[in-house]
Amino acid sequence: MGANNSQVHYLVFDIESVADGQLVSKIRYPGAGLSPEDAIARYRAELMEKFESDFIPYSFQYPVSVVVAKVTADFKLLDIVALDDPEFRPHVITEHFWRGWEAYRHPTLVTFNGRTFDIPLMELAAFRFGLSVPAWFDIHGKTYSQPRNRYNAESHFDLYELLTNFGASRLNGGLNLAATMLGKPGKMSVQGHMVQDLFAEGKVAEINDYCRCDVLDTYFVFLRAAVMIGQLTLDREQELIADAHAWLVERSDDIPAYALYLEHWGDWANPWDDSQQDSD
Repeated sequence: MGANNSQVHYLVFDIESVADGQLVSKIRYPGAGLSPEDAIARYRAELMEKFESDFIPYSFQYPVSVVVAKVTADFKLLDIVALDDPEFRPHVITEHFWRGWEAYRHPTLVTFNGRTFDIPLMELAAFRFGLSVPAWFDIHGKTYSQPRNRYNAESHFDLYELLTNFGASRLNGGLNLAATMLGKPGKMSVQGHMVQDLFAEGKVAEINDYCRCDVLDTYFVFLRAAVMIGQLTLDREQELIADAHAWLVERSDDIPAYALYLEHWGDWANPWDDSQQDSD
């Protein structure tokens, strides 16, 4: 796994999911006799007409990719894994996610907007696949200390919640914007709205490559957030970024997603660096 249980303090993760066509057919169009594919196509068309987005709600979806970055208490990147690679079975992905959280002694989950999507989807996947996660739900614990409490950042640190003051404002542009501010690739050739079609074409490996890149963006946004709230110095953040870059270079021959990420890599323009200002 590339890390022992005592080292891992944060799990930075991202999910890609697809709609369950049979469920869509039964719930949205009972008695219509639609095939799973036709039900998905019809629902997407309806959503596009109404909302100008064809993204089907997470409640109809299941995970086909969960990529997790293992990070130490001092924010060093240890490893990145795509769960159940190369088979990518939804029920096994879900089990590995929750059992991994348990095995690493309940580390802080780090997401970008995971409060409204990633976490609810993985909870519903546990429900769907019959998995027990009592420590996560902790229904007998004090409300403020339960892992699912919105303001319990020790259990789940949602970067979007931080940057919007728990929804008091909006961050138009999302993760793509935040990562691009830092010189990182953001969205490249694959984007979230393409996942359903890629899955239909059998391109699950490509979906997982895309998910790896989103996790990297999330990690670098996490580092800058740690600077902002006073957990890291800016100099140390830059050292960690350099370490992560070297880590990617070492693995780029084996994992195409890392080579693609490095191709689009950019360095943050540091306004406090006099040498950079002189070169400009």
